[in-house]
Amino acid sequence: MAGLYIHIPFCKSRCIYCGFYSTTFHAWKDRYVDALCQELHMRLNDKSLTDNPFRTLSTIYLGGGTPSQLSPASLEKLFIYINKVYDGVLDSSAAKKELEITMECNPDDVDDAFCEMLKHLPVNRISMGAQTFSDERLRFLHRRHTARQVDEAVERLRKAGIDNISIDLMFGFPGEKLDAWEHDINHAISLQVEHISAYCLMYEVNTRLHELSIYDSQYKEISDEDERNMYEMLIDRLEAAGFEHYEISNFARPNRRSRHNSSYWQATPYMGIGAAAHSYDIKTRSWNIADMTYYVHQIEQGVRPFEAETLDNATRYNDLITTALRTREGITIANVEPEFRDYLLQNAERHINHHLLALEEGQLHLTREGLFVSDSIMSDLVFVSE
Repeated sequence: MAGLYIHIPFCKSRCIYCGFYSTTFHAWKDRYVDALCQELHMRLNDKSLTDNPFRTLSTIYLGGGTPSQLSPASLEKLFIYINKVYDGVLDSSAAKKELEITMECNPDDVDDAFCEMLKHLPVNRISMGAQTFSDERLRFLHRRHTARQVDEAVERLRKAGIDNISIDLMFGFPGEKLDAWEHDINHAISLQVEHISAYCLMYEVNTRLHELSIYDSQYKEISDEDERNMYEMLIDRLEAAGFEHYEISNFARPNRRSRHNSSYWQATPYMGIGAAAHSYDIKTRSWNIADMTYYVHQIEQGVRPFEAETLDNATRYNDLITTALRTREGITIANVEPEFRDYLLQNAERHINHHLLALEEGQLHLTREGLFVSDSIMSDLVFVSE
């Protein structure tokens, strides 16, 4: 079983913190959707793969960018083609229920027309970027929606029959106080959504936010202590509200984990189509060129513009450290290649002794204290060849 990720790069405007590939050039939307269909056909009919791991579908995820910027006709065309190349997988209502089909959207795109469109698509999960319920902080991020529009979007989605909603939250704004963050958490809980992802505001290189922080003190990052206090509050409040903290940044109601994102952390194959999309087939990892116009031109010529690397045992081990260790279950020691098992346990020992890692019933996982220094722990456990 494999996941299918479809990258829709179109945005009305760019948020100052976003490091994902996106474009505000919308003239080629139709050509881009046609290129997505063509790439999908190429990938599933790749004769060089003797055992194509992408032939059986488990999840579909439309990410971006902003997938809700596509027209109903374009989205319908895309799902019709997915159904065609996967031999009618979306024809059966039972099959559609078994598949997790997620679409990202912006709250301000969720109007009555959008919800009417959803009734005609197989989408059964929505992931929405709320970020904060402060209009002031939303303006700081250059988000297009207001706090009120998040509430309205959730209400409309429920009426449209969507019973699996995830929202993204963000904390660590310059000057943000703990009580303001608590208000955001409480508001998110009150919406009764099934899933919440929460991230500290990141100052990624080549983003507008990073540039502004260099010259303007009002964009200064919060302290490590403030970030930790906010993260601790997040965990405490969401767990008390019945959410399972199943990955460093992700919380879910019982049986509502993101199955698609879990595939990334569990080394399940996934195929990414579209500009900048990544793929993984156990043996190799590949990524399409992050240039929408070049991508379209090449696909129209029957060529997939991508780069790839073949994964050796050391790379697979390091991937395991930086993905599986993020999860509640952690790493199954028995699944670690024998040549790295002793290395892992030896390097983990001091973190176990300091109660940052725990080894229980063959599972090595982060403790509550370990969550706060997870990057440092992972750095100690990765294999570096001499």
